[in-house]
Amino acid sequence: MLAMLAVISGYFSIETLSGAVPAEGYEDRGIYTFVPYQVLPVSVKNTGASGRDRRMHPTKTVYMVYYRDTKGAGYRWEEQALSRTSGERAVEEGQTVERRVLEIVEDHTYITVEPEMTAESYNDGLRRKSQMILGASGAYILFYILAWFVVWSRKDGIV
Repeated sequence: MLAMLAVISGYFSIETLSGAVPAEGYEDRGIYTFVPYQVLPVSVKNTGASGRDRRMHPTKTVYMVYYRDTKGAGYRWEEQALSRTSGERAVEEGQTVERRVLEIVEDHTYITVEPEMTAESYNDGLRRKSQMILGASGAYILFYILAWFVVWSRKDGIV
């Protein structure tokens, strides 16, 4: 089971590395202030449960706080709230958040990142994370193959 997970993780890491937009593919639109305007319940896969509990409750409800930029440029951002109450409190109080908007030039979409990040630092972090996952997956797969080789060779009297 873990070997299968390692293969799948490695595959998605390679896919992320090969499909990532290069830093030059982003256009920095600057830092925008976002204000919350609504909280909505969203069903997501229940990854915190295991065994019977996961089978009985495959999804759970989380609350997302939706933000829009204060300049009226049409940018949106969303964040998961700790609870419905905390999300509603954020909307009532109008707690603003600053985010940097990076437009993906090729398809005219955008992402928002922390204000201190740049396209280069965002890409570096994404690449570093994918490389770590790929390295860990590769190490586990190698360990798995070696363990099977040892078991197989002892069984046949080779070692």
